[in-house]
Amino acid sequence: MKNFLAVDTSNSYMSVVAAKDGRIFSSFTPDCAMKHSVLLMQKIDEAFERLQMTATDCDFFAAVVGAGSFTGIRIGISAIKGFCLATGKPSLSVTSFDAMAYNAIDEATEGKILCLVDALHGSYYACGYEKGAICYPPAYISEAEVLSLQESGYTLVSSDILPIKTRLVDPTEGLKNATLALAAAGKFGELNALYIRKSSAEINAARG
Repeated sequence: MKNFLAVDTSNSYMSVVAAKDGRIFSSFTPDCAMKHSVLLMQKIDEAFERLQMTATDCDFFAAVVGAGSFTGIRIGISAIKGFCLATGKPSLSVTSFDAMAYNAIDEATEGKILCLVDALHGSYYACGYEKGAICYPPAYISEAEVLSLQESGYTLVSSDILPIKTRLVDPTEGLKNATLALAAAGKFGELNALYIRKSSAEINAARG
């Protein structure tokens, strides 16, 4: 197992996972109340201290790039890009859908799962997986479309409580599993935010 730091600030919660020499430390903050930028470095320092490691010990750094909160996504990506720039180590993109799917990997092998993130106003960011591979590309869909996909055989999963009933999965465990799997597959590259739809500011600007 490689040494790494992975963070998820894409939602109301925050996850930090660090690994060194086969040991893993994870932390989960259930409700950051939009304080990701204040709390993130504290949690990273805590992880490094618990494992007696520094950023230079990491072989790579990972961040959840979306879908989720526009502001939260940028905070996580910016922090990880800073570590990569300072150490010269590679970055790894993990989507919030990956974190859900790799958490539910055993169940996913039995059928199709639809990973959901609340996009508010009765809409959702969604991505479908079957046997660990994407079978329904990331999309911005309505609740009616979600329920239609459920009727077609998808199991609905989420990492947070949603207005519709889903099977809840552990986002921190999923972040760990997804990071390990994607790193083993060599999925390193530039960190780019996964914005499935335009932000409210962009939409309002386009309307004039």
